[in-house]
Amino acid sequence: MEGQATLNRRNFIRLSALTGGGLVLGFNYFLSSCTTEQGSGQAFDLNAFVRIDTNGKVTIMSPNPEIGQGVKTSLPMLVAEELDVDWKNVQVEQAGLDTEKYSRQVAGGSGSVRESWESFRQVGATARQMLINAAAAAWAVSPGECTTENGMVVHKTNGKKMSYGKLVESASTLEVPKDVKVKSEGSFRLIGQRIPNIDNHAIVTGQYKYGIDTKREGMLYATIIRPPAFGMTLESFDDSEAKKSAGVSQVLRIENKIAVLGRSTWEVMQAAKKIKAQWKDDGTLESSADMTQKLHELLAKAPKDKPRRKDGNIAQAFASAAKVVELDFDAPFLAHNTMEPMNFFAHVKADGAELHGPIQLPERARKRIAELLKLPEEKISVMMTRMGGGFGRRLMTDFVEEAALVSREAGNIPVNVIWSREDDMTGGFYRPMYSYKYKAAIDKDNKLIAWHHHSAGVGGSASPDSFPAGAVAHYQVDTHSYETPVSTAPWRGPTHNYIAFSEQSFMDEIAHQTGKDPVALRLELLEQAKNNPAGKVNYEPDRFAAVIRKAAEISGWGKPKAANIFQGFAAHFSFASYVAQVAEVEKQADGKVKLKKMYCVVDCGTVVNPSGAETQVEGSIIDGIGHAMYAELTLTKGKPDQTNFHAYRMIRMSEAPEVEIHFIDSKAAPTGLGEPALPPAGAALANAVFAASGVRLKNQPFIKSGLFA
Repeated sequence: MEGQATLNRRNFIRLSALTGGGLVLGFNYFLSSCTTEQGSGQAFDLNAFVRIDTNGKVTIMSPNPEIGQGVKTSLPMLVAEELDVDWKNVQVEQAGLDTEKYSRQVAGGSGSVRESWESFRQVGATARQMLINAAAAAWAVSPGECTTENGMVVHKTNGKKMSYGKLVESASTLEVPKDVKVKSEGSFRLIGQRIPNIDNHAIVTGQYKYGIDTKREGMLYATIIRPPAFGMTLESFDDSEAKKSAGVSQVLRIENKIAVLGRSTWEVMQAAKKIKAQWKDDGTLESSADMTQKLHELLAKAPKDKPRRKDGNIAQAFASAAKVVELDFDAPFLAHNTMEPMNFFAHVKADGAELHGPIQLPERARKRIAELLKLPEEKISVMMTRMGGGFGRRLMTDFVEEAALVSREAGNIPVNVIWSREDDMTGGFYRPMYSYKYKAAIDKDNKLIAWHHHSAGVGGSASPDSFPAGAVAHYQVDTHSYETPVSTAPWRGPTHNYIAFSEQSFMDEIAHQTGKDPVALRLELLEQAKNNPAGKVNYEPDRFAAVIRKAAEISGWGKPKAANIFQGFAAHFSFASYVAQVAEVEKQADGKVKLKKMYCVVDCGTVVNPSGAETQVEGSIIDGIGHAMYAELTLTKGKPDQTNFHAYRMIRMSEAPEVEIHFIDSKAAPTGLGEPALPPAGAALANAVFAASGVRLKNQPFIKSGLFA
């Protein structure tokens, strides 16, 4: 089996006494070597283990960061499925960072379930077999005569039963079985069922503690004053009035920033307003309008760098073309705007540090803090909290670094650095700004023969292998990068979040100018990629075509509609998943349009938890529509113009469309799901607007077009 590893006694099973006489059967998720020896009566670090007590209660540790994608529920489901326990008897606990016991403790790239599908199931299956072997030995029967159900080993013939809790001690004395088979898809009892999020009750009742809620004895709160514009440096500051404020204990310079520490968030944030800082312009202050002009200038020049991808010869294809289709697109900076602003707790000591808070890449955070503080990584502990949103922003470590530096400079005291919404929107990282230029060649037979994507970006570049790559004989991608002081970061569905809009809009324009149905054109190209591919094809044409056909079917694509109803189509492959969407708009009496419904079909392989899966897809679509419609972050001389939600427009509940979701029934291993439904949403809407109005939307946010009711 792919991803399977050989287990040994040491890295699989540990038995120790629990308070109250319980017993523990533990095993490492990722089957890596563990050097801790078992001693009589010794208590073991159980972060990497499943615990089974004598009452049959099972505790499963969740090692991956929970960012709202549901992995704290879905990953333990994989173990519980193979372990064959009643979900009602399972409790889940968040594990801290431990690179020796876990691998890929990451929330990003829609990869948690995809990367853990085999290993988590194998661990559960091996534990289950150990318990079967223990029961078989007790009954003097063959293990093949036994099965399991709901935390019990059952003899198939005589019906004898024994609970897991009664078996853990004897199981610990047996050899660990090798090459244990996991369940076949047809025998799943838990996978594929609707399981509520493990934290739902605590969240809705206000009991759940996020990073922002972290408290320690002697802890101070801190707020940070950052440069008011990208490209400014701190020269000096007057903190005399701030220090007189109630509750304020310290004001510190931390590199190019100022930290205000005190007993409450409110007090330090109010005191920070009293600080008079002098900032120096380093000569790099630019407005976003200037950056757009620079990107256009780059695109007006012939590409100089080596193409990101080159199939065939686009120059010859365009020279012989019967028709050439061209479109340009612009994408603005976008803020991440997580519901929970950036925050982190740190307690730095002379010989180590404790870090606690919401982070998507805890290992990267630990490495960075080790570098900053000149401490060994093993002396730094990182505990993850559930995140109130991340969307790529918490892949960065700047806010963790701030907390660690403030703790050290304040005298090695515990601190919780908390950002305001204004801090979060103006001093953070943004989705890169892009300008794209597309050009396509059509031959005398009305066939697409060449595709040229030429892009320039502030902090990002195009994906060279997105569809229709592999389906067009002559295909080339050229990119430029324009450097500025503006900090950028991956934003939900990195690169794909905008390129899907531009590519799928351009595809729609090609269909329009060739007189082809947009769905038929896509299927024609996928047939080409399947039967006569050009260069690398990183998607499966048949799976891609299947979601397209299904989306057309469920939306009634091409069938008669009311005179004022129009549809737009888009499909995209990202994070190993296939998504096709249809947007349905209603044309009002004044000619403006209103989005009414989104149809969505997804092939993400096996769906582990339909409840969580639907939530991710629906959220992705609304997120994609909302940002394409309304969101934009602009800068004037390096200073963000939008400082809070009064100026940065987000989609409202009344504007969210009805969403109908279908998953392709698949027995393939799970693929990505947290991001793939976002990229095509804006394109489907834009193509529906074109169908209704004849106007091609080429720039975001769409609301500036004046076409929407």
